Amino acid sequence: MTIQLDRHVDIAPQDGARCASSGPEHLPPLPGRTMTPAELEAWVAELAATPEAWAHLVRHDAPEGGRYYVSLHRDADVDVWLLCWNTDDDTGWHDHDSSSGAVAVTRGAVLEHRPRLGGEAETDRFEEGATLSFGPEHIHRMAGAIDGSVSIHAYSPPLWRMGQYSISASGTMRRHAVSYADELRPLDDPEG
Repeated sequence: MTIQLDRHVDIAPQDGARCASSGPEHLPPLPGRTMTPAELEAWVAELAATPEAWAHLVRHDAPEGGRYYVSLHRDADVDVWLLCWNTDDDTGWHDHDSSSGAVAVTRGAVLEHRPRLGGEAETDRFEEGATLSFGPEHIHRMAGAIDGSVSIHAYSPPLWRMGQYSISASGTMRRHAVSYADELRPLDDPEG
């Protein structure tokens, strides 16, 4: 199956990040309903296996302190993003509110960290070709493990807001509601 992206519209970046939007005409088939984590994982793997659909959108030249990301598709049931990673890119701790999600690593490698109460975070490294999925209860942070890495992320239902977390030196965790369009970065003020 060939997936064709036929339009590319730049959107004003958030906080110096580079963001673009692209509307696909042909995607792997979507069920027309909210998808489960397993369905999302299979779907992003299928999309990832068709680089002609997204490879021309890959960039790693965002302004310093920003990450390049592209909205590949958004409808009433699913939200799909292409994220470009370097080793200094880190989302900070976050959740996806009421959305399940899945990630396919298409180039390089990314790290997923999951918090643990009273212990060090658990970390997994996902190499090119790997996929992962999670439900709406999942809290994590992601980072680039290799400069030039790329991943495709899908969320269902579509993202509207997310929770971003700060953890103070004393161990207090706070959730901050953010828009799905905001670039996730570690919070600067852990007490705020």
